[in-house]
Amino acid sequence: IGPHWTMSLNINKETKPKWTILGQDPDILMAALANILSWFVSTFMPALLPRLLPTSPEEEPADCDGQQTRSAGTSQTKCISIGRPGGMEQLRLVTLKEGICTIGYNVRQVSLPPYTPSKFSLPPNCVIVKNEAFSVNYADCTIRWGLYESAKKFVGWPIVPGFDVAGTVECVPDDSAVNDRHKLAVGDRVFGCTLFGAYSDRIVIPNIQLRKIPDCIDTFAKAAAFPAVSLTALYALHLAGYFPVGCGGGGRNQFANKSILIHSAAGGVGGFLVQMSKILGLFVVGVVGSSSKVSEAKSLGCDVVIDKSIEDLWLGAEKVSSNGYATIMDANGVSTLKESYDHLSPSGRLVVFGFHSNLPLGSSMLSPVEWVRMARRVAVMPKFDAMDLTVSNKSVLGFNLSLFADEVEILSEMFDQILQWIDERKLRCPRTCEMPMRDVAQAHTFIQSGKSVGKIVLTTASA
Repeated sequence: IGPHWTMSLNINKETKPKWTILGQDPDILMAALANILSWFVSTFMPALLPRLLPTSPEEEPADCDGQQTRSAGTSQTKCISIGRPGGMEQLRLVTLKEGICTIGYNVRQVSLPPYTPSKFSLPPNCVIVKNEAFSVNYADCTIRWGLYESAKKFVGWPIVPGFDVAGTVECVPDDSAVNDRHKLAVGDRVFGCTLFGAYSDRIVIPNIQLRKIPDCIDTFAKAAAFPAVSLTALYALHLAGYFPVGCGGGGRNQFANKSILIHSAAGGVGGFLVQMSKILGLFVVGVVGSSSKVSEAKSLGCDVVIDKSIEDLWLGAEKVSSNGYATIMDANGVSTLKESYDHLSPSGRLVVFGFHSNLPLGSSMLSPVEWVRMARRVAVMPKFDAMDLTVSNKSVLGFNLSLFADEVEILSEMFDQILQWIDERKLRCPRTCEMPMRDVAQAHTFIQSGKSVGKIVLTTASA
């Protein structure tokens, strides 16, 4: 890690053996019980739901109905807090006590996440951002369910979810002589990523994870739609060997087969994968799940769009590239992983960054039936044999950017590249659906439905 970054964590140096109950992760079992309890109470005894809402000492006190008894001052942080695994009832809009902000898990020299103390010294190379907008990702739903590994490992409960922020620098360290190429000033309009804590209107973030918003992005909501999904897309292309271009990169841009198949091509990550793949000179086949998303995928730059709601996905894929695909980008999970692997060409790479089809779609609560379905999906997840990978000359790669606390430099360099492409008008903002922060439950319902296109962004002004 470079000299700019002093907040990194050597979290994995001492990994303790994971104990299990009947072969199952006890955290998963506890999450299952908590979600089933939420489902049961919501279905049969909804009047008791407020009793399932844990509070924390950092919050302003609330009355018996969960309403906070003191009106918030202008300097008090409002955020979405999740106290335990469960349904939409856990998405609580709360006001924190004077001076407290939210914080990511990689700034532990200030405090443990998700909150700072009421009085603290801002570390060098960190700022406080008055956050105006943050995006909603499907990962946020899995955090609420208690199924997101890095959230469980590095934050626990309560947690303030979210990765993307866009706002104005409100406070900088007292030491104005800090030598930092990412130095920011009060009043700068910035956007970037935090390792949780983004569902908030005031947050402490390291400078290296922020950039000034380009002039061509005219709203905070549009800015908040960029960081996490664009960085995920570019890192996926890095793993696939296409970035950086030239001798410094993997060199796969020179391969004869330049075809790439991108699942969920009209989604947040998928949309940026399409645009970046075209910048890097690839032939892009995009897959969408409904006819309403075809035009969006085409407008992003897909050479061919397969609408799997009206045609067989893999027959369509074979018609376009009968010799297979050099790269397939898959965040679907069990529903497509095996066929994705089978449709790679020799030397092909399958890049995995999610498992949406393993999880509920369109369900606001994880009922016992949903947990049984998830268990069945996990049981039939494909396994990839090392010998088969070798003799087939194929690769399977996976990643999760929320685990990159010790690798922020590589993401910082990628953020610089994304900014350059934005300035050059090579990347456009995804379609955004804006909602006020108080409608967070509606936003989660929408993204779980699978019907959203582009990005859902929540604004904090009316919180």
